Amino acid sequence: MNIKKYTKTLIVTGITVVGLSLASFSDPGERFFDIAKNLDIYATLFKELNRYYVDEINPNKTIKTSIDAMLKSFDPYTVYYAEDDIEDYMTMTTGKYNGIGIVTGNRNGRIVVMLIDEGTPAEKSGLKIGDEIVKVDGVDLKSKKGIDPGKLIKGQTGTSVKLTVKRYGTDKLEDISVTRDVVKMKNVPYYGMINDEVGYIDLKDFTGTASKEVRQAFTDLKAKGMKKLVLDLRENPGGLLNMAVDICNVFLPKESEIVSTKGKVQEWNKTYTGLNPAMDTEMPITVLTNSRSASAAEIVSGVIQDYDRGVLIGQRTYGKGLVQVTRDLTYNTKLKVTTAKYYIPSGRCIQAIDYAHRNPDGSVGKLPDSLKRPFKTKKSGRTVYDGGGVLPDIEVDKPAPAAVTLSLSNKYVLFDYAIKYHFDHPTIKAAKDFEISDAEYNEFVKWASSQEFDYTTQAEKDLNLLEASAKKERYYDNVSEQLKALRSKLSHNKEADMMKFKDEIKTALEQEIIVHYYLQKGTREQSFAKDPEIQAALKLFGDMNRYNAILKGNK
Repeated sequence: MNIKKYTKTLIVTGITVVGLSLASFSDPGERFFDIAKNLDIYATLFKELNRYYVDEINPNKTIKTSIDAMLKSFDPYTVYYAEDDIEDYMTMTTGKYNGIGIVTGNRNGRIVVMLIDEGTPAEKSGLKIGDEIVKVDGVDLKSKKGIDPGKLIKGQTGTSVKLTVKRYGTDKLEDISVTRDVVKMKNVPYYGMINDEVGYIDLKDFTGTASKEVRQAFTDLKAKGMKKLVLDLRENPGGLLNMAVDICNVFLPKESEIVSTKGKVQEWNKTYTGLNPAMDTEMPITVLTNSRSASAAEIVSGVIQDYDRGVLIGQRTYGKGLVQVTRDLTYNTKLKVTTAKYYIPSGRCIQAIDYAHRNPDGSVGKLPDSLKRPFKTKKSGRTVYDGGGVLPDIEVDKPAPAAVTLSLSNKYVLFDYAIKYHFDHPTIKAAKDFEISDAEYNEFVKWASSQEFDYTTQAEKDLNLLEASAKKERYYDNVSEQLKALRSKLSHNKEADMMKFKDEIKTALEQEIIVHYYLQKGTREQSFAKDPEIQAALKLFGDMNRYNAILKGNK
């Protein structure tokens, strides 16, 4: 690219953008000059770098780095998408891509199938979780360092990709031909009946078909006799605002105020209401949330709470009360920019972090409890608060997994044993009835003890800090014997820890095993009996006096 032409384009583009938004500036003339001046400085600087820097400069990479650095000074949700990233952006917003429906991972240089989506070309082709992909269309993945296997596997719908795989239990390579198709990542990966009366909908995303999927699930479950509903929003990062509005409308009457947005551009300020008749305004509902329920998921949970329409169970949500709009830029690039905050019917905004006011070191902090304001729910007048996510009506303690459990998972020990178990057991019981026996768990412990994984417990980390402090402050010689004795007592033993934390490890292992036989649907069905939030919901549904008391503010 001609550097003079590039510089000219950059400046003109900047001026054009400024011209479009002068009305929003308090002093348009001064702001115009500042922006034009700094764009000129930037373009001149880049020209000098390009001309004199000792090594060749990649303009695309360099400019993207500078843009990303600039946007980091705002918030994590204002993002630039270069032309190479547009395909991933479209997948994120539509939930669709052209491929075969697998997730791969790098296991010590080996590309392994980690997950297979139900009903996709990959499942139909006979691929299995745990298969090592050695070649893609003849391209040896080990010989191509840094190559993204996903880009090789994806392609136009209707075309074929040949995967050369190595399967557990054999050294023989097998060629599997898979015909690519449009893979739709489901917003509702699972729905079903927990028991004769209670239905369950697992809502994991808010792409363009989310409300359609929820409505279909709700209709099917009512046809099966559902009298009460568990709506699971845990691990849901959010998505499209209009999908959240329409899903709220499933449970709230037409024209109910759902959410309003307020930002700098006045014409974008808007109040969203239900456009359709509700599917059901009376059915008892529990909504499950956790700390990774965010954005659109917080709109749905917060609106249900604000209208006293259902009981929230779980942990406090993430606290993202910001709205983004995607703007098209030149050369097939895009900017996703935060344009507003959203407010749910009680009047509260649940944004937890104030990005506009940073600490001197540039960091941001959550809104302190002292600055959180009380609001009242619409029907019963219950007190709720803004500024820190949505607090559930029934909090369920979720202890962090033990260090040994995390290590077994992160080092893929559970994953590898599940592959072995699947090889040794061609069939198992139905997902909801499956569990490994004590004898089988003991076999796992024996096998896992010989695998390469390790961890440091929190107690050991704290002891390391104590020792370091004692040495720094020159007290170590006085307490060295006591510290050594304490280390001896605190030092972990892998086999002993696997027995101590048997229940949580056993549950995690069962989930890893079940996915080989029944995919993600099976893991959800098997979890019903052990999931603490689901059990809390079932317990509440068994005591409707308590359910109604909570909604009236009489916990």
